[in-house]
Amino acid sequence: MKNVAVIGAGTMGNGIAHTFAQYDYKVQLIDISQESLDRGMATITKNLDRMVAKEKISEADKNQTLKNITTYTSLEEGVEYASLVVEAATENIDLKLKIFRDLEKFCPDDTILASNTSSISITQIAAVTTRPEMVIGMHFMNPVPIMKLVEIIKGYSTSDETYKTVEEISKKLNKVPVEVNDYPGFVANRILMPMINEAIETLYNGVAGVEEIDTVMKLGMAHPMGPLQLADFIGLDVCLSILNVMYDGFKNPKYAPCPLLVNMVMAGKMGIKSGEGFYEYAESRRAEKVAKMFK
Repeated sequence: MKNVAVIGAGTMGNGIAHTFAQYDYKVQLIDISQESLDRGMATITKNLDRMVAKEKISEADKNQTLKNITTYTSLEEGVEYASLVVEAATENIDLKLKIFRDLEKFCPDDTILASNTSSISITQIAAVTTRPEMVIGMHFMNPVPIMKLVEIIKGYSTSDETYKTVEEISKKLNKVPVEVNDYPGFVANRILMPMINEAIETLYNGVAGVEEIDTVMKLGMAHPMGPLQLADFIGLDVCLSILNVMYDGFKNPKYAPCPLLVNMVMAGKMGIKSGEGFYEYAESRRAEKVAKMFK
């Protein structure tokens, strides 16, 4: 299983493509926009350059990694020979269902279809295909080349064979796979997002300021990054989407997004990627913050 198609060239997609290519998989990176593909490849190149500068990889390793990636704007062409597809598109259920319906048409019959979704039901995604036993969640953490965890989510019909194959692939990427059952938010976000939401509620209620809240959690709880800074890094729109999925799935008010989060997203304050969230980020500082994650 050496041909891997990655759908989406954004933050998660280019990180997933980088990781597979670094471990000598042949990667087909797919996006509807050539501009997005160019940005994704530029990001991969910059991150590889940092790794070379820190002597984590050689210049030859970097060149081989880049050589292992081919870009496509056509889904049909990109997945034609894929043994594994990892979908890393926007966290939108309608978009993901459309992609998996298309994958059903274009992929070989033995292709495993994985989603990098951080909250959406794998069972629901699998239901639009005729191969639900071969659909699975493969939830990487950001930044993908650095973070060790991969949540592997089994849908209702996911076969043991599919799980074992994806588990072994994760280990070959030097990741630590953890088996998780298919419930909204899985494990990581079911625990993380209510904490972030509560931090936003704490700010919304005037208990303390942004830096004060983050300082308490960093110094008092030994968190490497405060919850509001982490929300900016994840993307406030992504946090809102995940909370909405959990609220809809559990019908429990503890998952209801804070009004402040809703308003910030409506105002276009998405965090690092938009230049402003709970903190302000100049372009140079955005790049610097992302670069620090690769140290």
